[in-house]
Amino acid sequence: MSVINQADLYIGTRRDEAAEAAVGTEVAVAAVGHSAGGALRFIARALNYLLLLIVTLGALVMVVVPMVTGSQTFTVLTSSMAPKYAPGSFLVVKPTPFEELRVGDIITYQIESGKPAVISHRITSIGATQSGARVLTTKGDNNSLADSTPVQEVQVKGKLFYAVPYVGVIANAVGQDRDVLLPVLAAGFIGFGALSIIRGALEKKRSGHNARHSL
Repeated sequence: MSVINQADLYIGTRRDEAAEAAVGTEVAVAAVGHSAGGALRFIARALNYLLLLIVTLGALVMVVVPMVTGSQTFTVLTSSMAPKYAPGSFLVVKPTPFEELRVGDIITYQIESGKPAVISHRITSIGATQSGARVLTTKGDNNSLADSTPVQEVQVKGKLFYAVPYVGVIANAVGQDRDVLLPVLAAGFIGFGALSIIRGALEKKRSGHNARHSL
């Protein structure tokens, strides 16, 4: 007949408790690790979606809408229209019939007819030459005096459609070939965003599949 020593029984019990505690700790650590991994994946997926949204909006603003509406894009280089249209603002200028232009409209026009240099100022008054031709008087919002030379129809490129602050800096950095490069860059960014969404969806599907198998 074997005799069980009380001390041995106590030690054995403590060992069992320690083993159970170790297993519980490992399970808890694994659960925490799984939870942290899930949170990181969620954050990464959210950042991908946010990036895609920003890129898509940028492509719409800088490329798609101007192309669809036949508009031209320009970048503000001086402070004559500050603070609302500060240097670096991206202007989308839509062709508008000359007779539809009104006082208060912002127009982009050639400083000298037939030359590429342009300026964007607000119409302050409308008049006529001695021959009866319609002309516009313009002024920069930040200037104290109106522009000295009236603007004729042949000089006008169009009326301001909308403006986006700071984006013009990016367009200017692209250079003179931006009409060609910006659509290519936009298509590339949108493609990258689409791939990010597809990859995120596949990872989510794979994670769900692995979770079901682990049960």
